[in-house]
Amino acid sequence: MAIQHTCLQEEELVRRAIVALLRSLGPVEATRFLSMPRARLLDSVKRHREWQETLDQASFFDQVFGQVE
Repeated sequence: MAIQHTCLQEEELVRRAIVALLRSLGPVEATRFLSMPRARLLDSVKRHREWQETLDQASFFDQVFGQVE
């Protein structure tokens, strides 16, 4: 049996996203997040990608999950 997925209308998507933010962060932090300058959010993504490029996957997994014997 195949699972079908239909995309939400944009208004419903935005409504659900805002509800999720409010429930998760509360009204003050949700508003703060929504008010953050977009450039600042993109800088964070850029820093994360740069960090990933220098990451040694095996060492990272060993640190997080312990060495596999």
